[in-house]
Amino acid sequence: MTMLSRPILLIEDNPMDIDLTQRAFKERHLGNAVIVVRDGQEALDYFAAWKEGDPLPVVILLDLQLPKVHGLDVLRAIKKTTIFQKLPVVVLTSSAEDRDINTAYELGANSYIVKPVDFDKFTDVAAQIEIYWLAINHPPK
Repeated sequence: MTMLSRPILLIEDNPMDIDLTQRAFKERHLGNAVIVVRDGQEALDYFAAWKEGDPLPVVILLDLQLPKVHGLDVLRAIKKTTIFQKLPVVVLTSSAEDRDINTAYELGANSYIVKPVDFDKFTDVAAQIEIYWLAINHPPK
């Protein structure tokens, strides 16, 4: 299975941020499918429904401010589940609070990025995500 055949999982509730992320990846001609789940419970349901043989996400982009189940609780659940715990999780959120940053890393986040508001800067972030997490990094299989 190639890196391009593995999806990116975007866990985000804000329609504008979803659109911004998808547009930024489209502008970068990203070949990976982007699966969007729109709240914390939907994210937990996505992982619960995963079956052996389904492609694992190459990277998970996780917002913290999610309805139903907070992003840190989603991160905690991901990292407690054997099959998913090694997947790279990039927290991509508007919170720059030290408490959130420290807790995310304590729970096993691989990176923490504060979302830029400007589209051009967001496209730069998308490019960096693509370069590092999809081209340079070797995620678990």
